Amino acid sequence: MQRVGEGAGKSPLQQLKEENAAAAALGLKAGVRSCKELREAKVIEWHNKGLSATDLATLGKLIPVLPALEELILIDTLYLDEESASPGPDGGQLVEWLGVGALPAMTLLWLGSVCVGDAGASALAAALDRGALPRLERLALTDVAIGDAGVVALAPALRRRPALERLSLAGNPFGDEGLAALVAPRPQGRRRRAALPKLKQLNLGQSQITDDGCAHLASRLRSGALPALRGLYLGGISASDAAIDAVYKPRRAPLAAPRLALMALGAPLPAMSAAAGPRGSALPSSPSSSEEEGYVTAQEAGDDED
Repeated sequence: MQRVGEGAGKSPLQQLKEENAAAAALGLKAGVRSCKELREAKVIEWHNKGLSATDLATLGKLIPVLPALEELILIDTLYLDEESASPGPDGGQLVEWLGVGALPAMTLLWLGSVCVGDAGASALAAALDRGALPRLERLALTDVAIGDAGVVALAPALRRRPALERLSLAGNPFGDEGLAALVAPRPQGRRRRAALPKLKQLNLGQSQITDDGCAHLASRLRSGALPALRGLYLGGISASDAAIDAVYKPRRAPLAAPRLALMALGAPLPAMSAAAGPRGSALPSSPSSSEEEGYVTAQEAGDDED
């Protein structure tokens, strides 16, 4: 797959040599011993590898030869600037290479602290609409500079992923507009169906959702927008404590209070302490095996429903 104008003036042999060299450099940086190992990988989990925009573009070009890949986790907190909190390399170049039916076995995609942005979110939405990641169950786009426009673009594509069970958009600068798009009903003739009918866990922490957004979310939850939801994280958003608390109270079944974006991995997490509120801000002193997947309900966390 070659973009218009890419490699202009270069012979096919020269282009192939450069692409092979880039792939080899990427493998060396990520600790992959051979191209064969990369092609046969079922899990790619790279943390703090110092990946550049060129590295991500190279990985994107390799997507067509990664049919067995089930989980892709790229988190590069090395690029986080404590003063500006600006993400790292351009992750949009990675998702732009997702073609028709790309990554057919993938169930988990987690991009953290790379700059996806609104353009990258729109590119991912377009890729999903083209049939990429047909088995996607868990999606985490954390600290990747997605604003309202990006969530608005991505939301309809997510609603067309029937297997999606876990979603984290933590650490992104979207607000009420993006939230409204995410929980909007799916139209079907005169009927309006649930927005994300199988979604079990949702992380919207460290976003710019306000009191108005929380009120809308509570209303949508009452109307059955997310009927399977059992875990909701709203820590660090712009809304008041009272507005956040109100999101948890109207539910017939108490919401769980997950701790952070690790929920996207599906790994067991320690239960929160009894003093923790529904935003899950307290860290546990010891793990618990009694709660399913390490979550504690809002009632158990000291926020009993009336």
